[in-house]
Amino acid sequence: MRQRRKAREVALQVLYGIDVAQGNLRETMDLFWDNFDAPEKVKTFSSALVEGTWHNRAQLDALISSCAENWSVERMSIVDRSILRMAVYEFLYCLEIPPKVAINEAIDLGKLFGSENSGAFINGVLDALYAKLRESEGT
Repeated sequence: MRQRRKAREVALQVLYGIDVAQGNLRETMDLFWDNFDAPEKVKTFSSALVEGTWHNRAQLDALISSCAENWSVERMSIVDRSILRMAVYEFLYCLEIPPKVAINEAIDLGKLFGSENSGAFINGVLDALYAKLRESEGT
């Protein structure tokens, strides 16, 4: 398994844990790494994703809401919401990652960890958001 894919899976699990338990980011990360091991590159990238996503979630949620027709972020499943937040974080802050890669990775995570409709739902929201971001940039 590619290291970035594994890092995204770890980040999703940690974000899910923080959201469910309304917990502390650092404590949740430490608890995860006390029980699981991974290569240093996985730890580094997953930590960056978790911290960036969690600290910017208000901005990310606003963007997601603007493209999730008839859905509030609060009504989304925690898995879908966490995946969307992480992918949008990658769009905005991980400029070395092509948006299409972030979208494909998010869809795959949705299919793996979400419901049978998660992949299509995530795809629809992220495609709309990507188009909106490209339009606002004038590209």
